[in-house]
Amino acid sequence: MRRALLLALVLGGCGREPSNVVADSAGARLEAAAETAGIVPNPNAPLQGSWARDTDRVCVVGTDKIARIGVSVDYGEAQGCTASGTVERSGDALKVAFGTCKFDAKFDGDRIVFPAEMPEACESLCTGRASLAALTVDRISESRSEASTLRSTGGRSSAGKLLCAN
Repeated sequence: MRRALLLALVLGGCGREPSNVVADSAGARLEAAAETAGIVPNPNAPLQGSWARDTDRVCVVGTDKIARIGVSVDYGEAQGCTASGTVERSGDALKVAFGTCKFDAKFDGDRIVFPAEMPEACESLCTGRASLAALTVDRISESRSEASTLRSTGGRSSAGKLLCAN
């Protein structure tokens, strides 16, 4: 009987938000300061901009809801990927479409991460042993004009093509 009463009390408290939460509490101010300092990623950060890590480049141009996205991966010696398409944002989820190559990526405010396993349709976007799998890039700029200048690289016939042009 005691266990049932204890279980009822514990479960009764689940799902309730404290009624005395203040938006300007010390915790809320600390969280805001951490986001401003770049210690904690801001999940509401704009998606538009230039992204890079090593020789991987991503551009995003457009609104936070739906935008153009381009990717250039260049490992030299005919090893690379080039893709242009659209990205639709829903919180931290990104629905990416490069033609028939469609997948969900993650966005945490500072970083875009492609899934480790890509659909077979994405293989045609790459040459050699290169892949878009697990592509991870960090923000380098929020500038629309900078993002719209990303060009494809490598030995593909599309080399030099603007990847995020409207």
